[in-house]
Amino acid sequence: MRKEKTLLLDEIQEKIDGAKAMIIASFDKLEPNTSWAFRNLLGQSGTQFEVVKKRVFMKAAEKSGVKVDDALLKGHIGVVFIQQDDAMAPAKAMFKFSEENGNLLQVICGQIEGKIMPGSELEELSKLPGIDEMRATLLGLFTSPMSQTLAVIEAALAGPLSIIEKKSES
Repeated sequence: MRKEKTLLLDEIQEKIDGAKAMIIASFDKLEPNTSWAFRNLLGQSGTQFEVVKKRVFMKAAEKSGVKVDDALLKGHIGVVFIQQDDAMAPAKAMFKFSEENGNLLQVICGQIEGKIMPGSELEELSKLPGIDEMRATLLGLFTSPMSQTLAVIEAALAGPLSIIEKKSES
């Protein structure tokens, strides 16, 4: 293997090993401006999009212990390397970007928490609320009964006080 390919292989393997999750997508035509906009969108959330050759990616994945079915990889492929704990935020951004640009990217599969998932499962997971939305909902569930109880107590105390106040005005 040539020195350049060895360096490329090592670089992709490093990215696979360093990523907490990754999403593999195929595409037919990705224009430079569209690619830049997509990379910029993902870069805001601490992720990288890398267009890689299938053969190099398969060898790097094999060296890293990631099993990807090469029969699934059709067309040009790009890999989103996710560095953050919440892997679904970049997945949501990816599906939204693809939808806004005429289904430019087709998600083949992804590796999240060490498990390989097909693209259809990733799409379903991306439609669920994010971790911050779930935390807000849970917090709302905890505080709602307390605030309702407080409102009832305030109303119970305010009723007799308003009657006494009106009686004293007359």
